[in-house]
Amino acid sequence: MIFTLITFLSAISISVIAAGYSIMGLATLFAGAVVPIIAMGTALEIGKLVSASWLYQNWTNKDVSVALKTYLFSAVVILVFITSMGIFGFLSKAHLDQVQPTSSNELRIELINSKIDTQQKRIDRSQKTLNQLDKALDVYIEKEFVTRGLKERKKQEPERLQLNKEIDEASNIISDLTIEKNTLKIEQDKIEAEVGPLKYVAELIYGDDAKSHFDDAVRIVIIVLVFVFDPLAVLLLIAANISFNQRKQQKNLTKVNERVILEQKLKKETVSRRNKDKKLRELRKKEKDYKAFVQKLVAKELSDLDADEIKVKLDQILDWNDNSNKKYVEVDNVRRNNRKKT
Repeated sequence: MIFTLITFLSAISISVIAAGYSIMGLATLFAGAVVPIIAMGTALEIGKLVSASWLYQNWTNKDVSVALKTYLFSAVVILVFITSMGIFGFLSKAHLDQVQPTSSNELRIELINSKIDTQQKRIDRSQKTLNQLDKALDVYIEKEFVTRGLKERKKQEPERLQLNKEIDEASNIISDLTIEKNTLKIEQDKIEAEVGPLKYVAELIYGDDAKSHFDDAVRIVIIVLVFVFDPLAVLLLIAANISFNQRKQQKNLTKVNERVILEQKLKKETVSRRNKDKKLRELRKKEKDYKAFVQKLVAKELSDLDADEIKVKLDQILDWNDNSNKKYVEVDNVRRNNRKKT
């Protein structure tokens, strides 16, 4: 009985969870009518379970038409498909919500890398200009025009300051972009850790091409879950019905056996009672014979007998009433006393 209840509760719990997932999945498809979708999904889920149970209970009932059985069977199959479709939509949305930040982070990281490259080009360009200015001064020094070289460097000072300023600004920007990039990478690593098992599944299915077929692998996993989710609930409900019917049949069989045993017992008691009544009748007849014997003895013989002879006669009467019949006499006396009381 306990296992039957566990089977029934498992069927109901799986069905409730499947219905919840399906309703949420259908609500995402029809976002403009969330409340009607919830009401419709709940009613259809209850109707599906009731139809499956009713079909099992009445499948061999000749009073139920074939058309009704066919319709209810088709309705159950279609409702299982609708529930599975809703579960597929719910799980797919959950997966997309999980991996969507990954795609967004990848785009932001690419944009940051592009900005870093731009700033690095500014630094390289400014540094190249500084190098050219230094080479021009080196020419003066090589020709021993030191004074002229110093004058030229003084002229270059504003330009050098501007170039160094650009290099500093670009370096600061690169530093800020790098910090932002590292933050996004940390978030990316966390998300990838959460979907790590799915990556292993993708590698198991597609091997080296797993990265490009990650979504396909996830879709396969969702389809497998959908295939065993709601159908399992319906089949467990039918299994619970089978167990309940078997237990009911066992109870009926036990009642029949108990009735047969009781009838046999009553029959034996009836036969025994008849035997006892027969024995009592015989004892009563003997008792009458005793009385007649004693009366005859008293009337005719006691007057001619002495005390010893009377004692012998009484012993003969006592021997006549053997010990094996005492219990029947006692039973008969009890019955007589009860009759007198009533």
